[in-house]
Amino acid sequence: MTTITIVGVGPGLGRATARRFGREGFSVALISRTRENVDRLAAELAEDGITARGYTADVRDLKTLRAALDAAAADLGPIEVLQYSPVPAKEFMKPVLETTAEDLVGPVEQSVYGPATAVQHVLPGLRGLGRGTILFINGGSAATPNGNVAGTSVAFAGESAYGQMLHDALAGEGIHVAQLIIPRGIGGGEPDHEPDALADRIWSLHRDRGAFRTFIGGQPA
Repeated sequence: MTTITIVGVGPGLGRATARRFGREGFSVALISRTRENVDRLAAELAEDGITARGYTADVRDLKTLRAALDAAAADLGPIEVLQYSPVPAKEFMKPVLETTAEDLVGPVEQSVYGPATAVQHVLPGLRGLGRGTILFINGGSAATPNGNVAGTSVAFAGESAYGQMLHDALAGEGIHVAQLIIPRGIGGGEPDHEPDALADRIWSLHRDRGAFRTFIGGQPA
C-alpha cells in the first residue's frame, strides 16, 4: 500500500481529498500545524475504513516538515502522492502598496521554501517507486496577480514557476507534477468548487496526468 500525504490538510478540501484517495486504496498522511485537527480527521477517516494518521508540522519550519514526512513514510508506507495545499495566512493578503519586503517573508517561506523542501524530501522515494504525483493547489492569484493580495500573489507565482519546472524535468521519470487553480475559493455555491467535486478533479489529475496547470471553471481570458 502506498500513501498520499496532504500538507496543509483541513476539514474542507483536505478531508475530501483524503477520502477520495482512501477509497482508491491509499493510506493517508495528514499534516497540519494543529494536533487536534489531524487527529480528528484521522479518526473520521478510520470510521470510513481508511488507514490514516496525523502529523504536526509548520510548513515554515522546515525541520518539522521533514520530520513529518519521514514519519508518514515510516508509519504508512512509501509516499506516492504529495499534495501541497496549506491555506495562506490573512496577513499575507495586504494590498500591494501596503506590502513591505518584510511582509513577503512569510508568504515566500510557505509557498516557495515549503514546497521545495517537501518535494526534495519525497523525491528519492518517488524515484524508488518509479512513479508518483506531486500536486500544488492554489488560488487564482497564482495565475493572475491580484494587487489586493500581494504577498500571496508574489509567493504563488514562485510556487507556480517551481511546479512548472518540476513538471518538465520529471515527466520522463514517470513522476507527474500538476497544479490545480481554484479561482474564487472553495465552495461559495459553485458546484465545481465544492470540496467533493474538487477532490474528484484532484484524483483525475493523478490518474490521467496531462498538462501541468488545470483551472476550475475554465482558464480565464
